[in-house]
Amino acid sequence: MILGVVSDTHNRVDNVDKIVEIFNLHGTELVIHTGDITQAKTLARFSNLKCPLIGVFGNNDQNEIGLREKAVEINSHFQDPPMFKDFEGKKIAILHDPSDIDNILNENKSLDLVIHGHTHRYRYEKINGVIVFNPGESAGSIKGKNAVGLIDLHKLSFSRIFF
Repeated sequence: MILGVVSDTHNRVDNVDKIVEIFNLHGTELVIHTGDITQAKTLARFSNLKCPLIGVFGNNDQNEIGLREKAVEINSHFQDPPMFKDFEGKKIAILHDPSDIDNILNENKSLDLVIHGHTHRYRYEKINGVIVFNPGESAGSIKGKNAVGLIDLHKLSFSRIFF
């Protein structure tokens, strides 16, 4: 299974259109958004994905009018973090703010992967055998510096695509 990972789109609808194009081109089977969508109009652009979309809300999504309703309307599943999922036998925690990682790792000993956003910085590291991944900036204005992530769960391999 190929997962797409995106974070912190912050109302950059032009970037979201590129992100959707990238994920569709790469045959992504599920896209995970780690929060800070910010407005319903931005989330609506993800309806052009050819695969399901799930995610968590970030700090900039709090009290945004219509965001939760738009998630339901486009048939995606979003919730307050953390979200725990099991895909292809891999246990995954999805959150926005990485400050909660230590607590999540202590409370969930069987995790394989933690995906987060919030920092706008690339991260790939192992903490006690658990991979922690953030694809980095996706809302920037400098062409070629934005990135999304692809995860091949079968191989547990990670890549970044810049746009």
